[in-house]
Amino acid sequence: MADIQKKSFNSPDETTKLGEKLKVELVTVGDIKIQKVTAEPGWTWSKHLKSVVKTESCEKHHLVYVISGTLGARMNDGKEEEFGPGELGVVPPGHDGFTVGNKPAVWLEIPH
Repeated sequence: MADIQKKSFNSPDETTKLGEKLKVELVTVGDIKIQKVTAEPGWTWSKHLKSVVKTESCEKHHLVYVISGTLGARMNDGKEEEFGPGELGVVPPGHDGFTVGNKPAVWLEIPH
């Protein structure tokens, strides 16, 4: 029989800083991994991660739930959307991501 499991982002299993403006905290519960991503004001994928990932745009598929701040996404075709606290979003491959405004964007994501 399976046991109840409890984890907290107060003590994540892994923490990765990608430059000075992006932090990814990972918690694994059972076989499910959940990330809490914090992007500081001024962060953009194209400016801060493009040279690391070495693709023209972000090629990951994202399912996000925004906790605080505002996360922006711009598709390669120019379509743009912003996600605020309490909102869920799907962002397909072929986009740029960025923090909107002067507060950090914080969101949860299930990597796949």
